[in-house]
Amino acid sequence: MEIVLATRNKKKVEEMRRILRLEEMTLLTLDSFPFCPEVEEDADSFEGNARKKALAIAQCTGKTAVADDSGLEVYALGGAPGVLSARYAGEGASDEANMEKLLCALEAVPEEERGARFVCCIVLAFPGGETVSFSGTVEGTIGREGRGRKGFGYDPLFYPEGHSRTFAEMEPGEKDALSHRKRALEKLAEYLRAPAGG
Repeated sequence: MEIVLATRNKKKVEEMRRILRLEEMTLLTLDSFPFCPEVEEDADSFEGNARKKALAIAQCTGKTAVADDSGLEVYALGGAPGVLSARYAGEGASDEANMEKLLCALEAVPEEERGARFVCCIVLAFPGGETVSFSGTVEGTIGREGRGRKGFGYDPLFYPEGHSRTFAEMEPGEKDALSHRKRALEKLAEYLRAPAGG
């Protein structure tokens, strides 16, 4: 079975391949389908964005597609940046610009109120239009400065619960063991391994 990963984010593809490791399936990327459109992420939920992307790529390629939408929800900011995580500082913003905006927004917030969680929603879409969704979260806190050079996005600011290092200070395997994406991907893998797809 061939599954198209509906993302052009190379680090995300690498992470998904590393975690899924489904021997009986071939994971393809959008590099193999340059004619597929960019899908605008304008839904008001992670699941809505993931479903929109997965359906568009499944219809474009005629193959089963997997899309994820993930981001950071900071409790003191009412759940922001949320679905706007990748473009918190504006369209096309860099990770650094997004982190800088977040740190500014949290400047006056004390340590005990800097709780946050990473959320990942993954949608599996079939060419016929059916979809199945899976989600995962990881709780933690937001630091006052970026630490570490591994990972991507807000990883240098995020301390997972019970840990004194950020995601960006951890080796890929350490982060995978804790991450929101792994928790969602494990549910997807379990579904795909089940007899008759579920």
